[in-house]
Amino acid sequence: MENTIVFALSSSKELAKEICDELGMSLGDIAIEHFADGEILVTPKDSVRGKHVYLVQSTNKPVNDNLMELLIAIDACKRASAQTINCIIPYFGYARQDRKAKPRQPITAKLVATLLESAGASRVATVDLHATQIQGFYDIPADDIAANSLIANYFLHKEASDLDKIVVVSPDHGGAVRARHLAEALHAPIAIIDKRRPKPNVAVAMNLIGDVNGKVAIIIDDMVDTAGTISSGVKMLKEHGATKVYATCSHGILSGPAIDRLKAAGLEEFVCTNTIDQTENLKKFPEMKVLSVAPLLAGLISSVETNSSLSAALKHAVHGYIAD
Repeated sequence: MENTIVFALSSSKELAKEICDELGMSLGDIAIEHFADGEILVTPKDSVRGKHVYLVQSTNKPVNDNLMELLIAIDACKRASAQTINCIIPYFGYARQDRKAKPRQPITAKLVATLLESAGASRVATVDLHATQIQGFYDIPADDIAANSLIANYFLHKEASDLDKIVVVSPDHGGAVRARHLAEALHAPIAIIDKRRPKPNVAVAMNLIGDVNGKVAIIIDDMVDTAGTISSGVKMLKEHGATKVYATCSHGILSGPAIDRLKAAGLEEFVCTNTIDQTENLKKFPEMKVLSVAPLLAGLISSVETNSSLSAALKHAVHGYIAD
């Protein structure tokens, strides 16, 4: 992979380092400057002429700054004659705006896809998109990797003595497929929480479909933002007799009161991945467990560069992986 270079942008520096460690290569040198008026300047310090460039950047908070930084980095690499520009976006911001839920609303996920393509991206890779149909917003290759295998592997070792008691819980009807995939990996049944959302970032659990009495419940969602869904879900599961409740997600956004809510929820453990850097949150919530998606993303880069099977690379990346 001597013709490949990986750059870390502001939001994903630690993850990019882990990816390079997995690949056995050094991280590329890139300068990122934020001026007093908010303007951003991105300048690759290593030559990218004729190279396959990988830009690692999650577009989490501050969403617009991180997105703009990525767009500018793409433009810089394009003008420096990079052969391909591949955007690794572990957490894809604006994914929740994937359709017109009400009249006159934008489809911002499509707008972001258009911006990335127009800037010069050759490929986009994400982890657990909120809505998988967003892949269809691109006219360039777009890969979406599932972190379910990492999560399943973790719980297989964590609850090895109680695997027959596990039930996987979806916090809403929309996440039933995600819950089913984890349940199949754990050979467990599923349950579904019937909830309503009166307004954005507010969720109320209403009913429970399935049996959790005497069970170890694992609530799985793609993202946890303010943790309102998790908090009400944990309360309902315990009221229905769950002996232990875990919560897991791919993207720990953890905005506003989320950490306090998770601490007070009575969870056995909260498990997420490092698609969003959790360094600061771990200081406030050391009971949180963070799984690394670096092996998956390194497998993706390797498969692209060697023109080999992505599914085989992902299986190899997860095989034998046990979180520390």
